[in-house]
Amino acid sequence: MSETRCGFAALIGRPNVGKSTLMNHLVGQKISITSDRPQTTRNRIRTVLTDERGQIIFVDTPGMLRKAGNKLGEYMMEASAGSVGDADVVLWLVEPSAYIGEGDRDICERLKGLKKPVLLVISKVDTIPKEQVLTIIAAWKSCYDFAEIIPVSGLRGTNLDDLTDCIFKYLPAGPMLYDPDTLTDQPVREIAAEIIREKALICLREEVPHGIAVTVERYHEREDGLTEIEASLICEKDSHKGIIIGRGGSMLKRIGTLSRRELEELTGGRAYLKLFVKVRKDWRDNELMLKHFGYSRKDL
Repeated sequence: MSETRCGFAALIGRPNVGKSTLMNHLVGQKISITSDRPQTTRNRIRTVLTDERGQIIFVDTPGMLRKAGNKLGEYMMEASAGSVGDADVVLWLVEPSAYIGEGDRDICERLKGLKKPVLLVISKVDTIPKEQVLTIIAAWKSCYDFAEIIPVSGLRGTNLDDLTDCIFKYLPAGPMLYDPDTLTDQPVREIAAEIIREKALICLREEVPHGIAVTVERYHEREDGLTEIEASLICEKDSHKGIIIGRGGSMLKRIGTLSRRELEELTGGRAYLKLFVKVRKDWRDNELMLKHFGYSRKDL
């Protein structure tokens, strides 16, 4: 039997390129929240894939920003950079296009001099004609000296096994770091908060989502199988509070209904969810509030 391999694989790329979706497909279960809004992922989220070869600890990172607009943005930039520094292998996820824009060229500059393997993962290849793939690979080869270039489709499952094989190839030999049954190191309260934030992102208008945080104030598993959850949606403006609540509470009810369905899948039983909406002006630029809402630099 070959020796066990174990290590960290950081997923990086521009905002909204599909890193969380790919990671969920690779581990075979939804762990990281997804939406079509940029900057959905704010924290580093670890998921664990275990098989007979060992363990890959995937680290989903916030989209790499060129410039931070506030302290939350600075935190997200540090989270991305720190994940690259700590990783054994880097997976750079890009759109299926031969055009390399300024955002990706900026990432390329940041990776120069990095003494670890970088795998280019061309995502969503099911959305383009097959004959275009070679052209795209050729264009990206001129950008960086990649250890491997792998076209994939999470939706169709195309080349996901090849990507997993490739990652294991570059991981160091060593014992597993997590119990084989572990899927993530995220506490269940944090997963619950992220589920609620995801549903808010899906339901709300363009101007609101970036200014939303979610905190779980109470999480109680009763002996009869019912899980009681009380959570607050934090926004920055009184006008945003009105949008989140909606006419007659309709929007908040919709967010709660969608959240409860997934929370019941998470807990494996019934869930009672009570949502509140609070205004905390400019919380994204307040270090104390950022820390309270789960974005503490000392945890990076």
